[in-house]
Amino acid sequence: MLGRIFTEQFAFSASDSVVVIGLGRFGGAVAQSLVRLGHDVMGIDRKEDLVQLWGERLTHVVQADSTNENVMLQLGVADFSHAIVAIGSDLAGSLMTLMVLTELGIKDIWIKAMSPEHGQIAQRIGAHHVVYPEADMGARVAHLITGRMMDFIEFEDGFAIAKINAPPDTHHQTLAETHVRSRFGVTVVGVKRANEDFQHALPETRILPADVLIVSGPTKLIEQFAGTEKVAG
Repeated sequence: MLGRIFTEQFAFSASDSVVVIGLGRFGGAVAQSLVRLGHDVMGIDRKEDLVQLWGERLTHVVQADSTNENVMLQLGVADFSHAIVAIGSDLAGSLMTLMVLTELGIKDIWIKAMSPEHGQIAQRIGAHHVVYPEADMGARVAHLITGRMMDFIEFEDGFAIAKINAPPDTHHQTLAETHVRSRFGVTVVGVKRANEDFQHALPETRILPADVLIVSGPTKLIEQFAGTEKVAG
């Protein structure tokens, strides 16, 4: 689940090669998801047990010191299109690895940050994207616990896509009649009805009480829309 959620954030072409550095819970899950999506993935970790664990699951797995630029050159890391630094609790190792990748000229570097300070430093050093797995997962679970959202993915710019039960204020109306976009600032992308195929939302699409909506827009606005109550006529 964790790997699938965060892999959806990575804008990689199908044939792109990716090096994942750090094969702990997060890095291993992301690497495995990327392999399932058809990417050529090299996993790197210092720990022998993790290298053995992922040896048969990824395209290539190497036990190596990712903070050593010469070692990374020998491994051909400079030839990869994308790099993900998923090192866990070793802050120095994470940032030193990032510096090496920057020196190698990797054009797209992602890094797992353990704190806002870690993320800020990483961006100054040269990270192109910063993800906060624990914080992001915590926010996602919080949204699910409230019962207003059935699924939720938030992107780094405050934009989100969510699966929600159709709010009462939309029932038995077409999307054009609900004026969802002008009233709430969100877009209904699609509708899923029980025992029917998913359908893309059109102005004439009529919303029924049991419908599930796929909605996109700013996170706060989606939250507000998901909690909308029936307005008395």
